Formats: sequence, structure tokens, C-alpha cells
Amino acid sequence: MKNKCPICGRAEGGEMQIHHLLPRTYRTRTTDVHDKDNKVLIQKMCHQKIHATFSEHDLFTCYHTIDNIINNPEMEKFIKWIRKKPIDFYSKNNDTADRKRKR
Repeated sequence: MKNKCPICGRAEGGEMQIHHLLPRTYRTRTTDVHDKDNKVLIQKMCHQKIHATFSEHDLFTCYHTIDNIINNPEMEKFIKWIRKKPIDFYSKNNDTADRKRKR
């Protein structure tokens, strides 16, 4: 049985990517020790949506768990939408200029 993406719940099959729950820009010696626990394999679209929605600081302070990510209102809306798409569906998530400035 194939693994499911922890964000959208769709079966593995499209392009999967590694997401660091604690962003690498905030890596410390303590997070390096627990790096295996810090990585999750998720669908490419879900990964792009996470990084289009949250700044690195947001990911570090608030959204460093799967539960926090999927319970965000914008992500809930995205998850409801993406679950209806075929596993190989791809559409680029566009960052807003404001969000890019936050990085």
C-alpha cells in the first residue's frame, strides 16, 4: 500500500518532496540532532502551497507541525480543493510580492 501525503491525504504517486517542519534557515545544533523527525514526505503541490502561504518565520514559530499546518483556514480551503484533483495534477502556486518580501 502506498503512503499518503500527511497534508492532503492523497496516495503517493505524483511528485513527492521533502518538507522540513522546522525551516533549515532556523537550524541549530539541537534541530540537527533531530533532523529525521523534522522531515516529512508530501505532495509537491502541498509543499508549494505551504511555502506560498507561510513565511519561514511563521513555519518556525507556529506551523512546525502537520496539525497546525492543516488546521490553518487557508490550508483547509486548499486541502478541500486539491483532494478533488488527480494525483498528477500540477498548478504553480504564486507568491504575492508582500509574502516574498517577508522572506
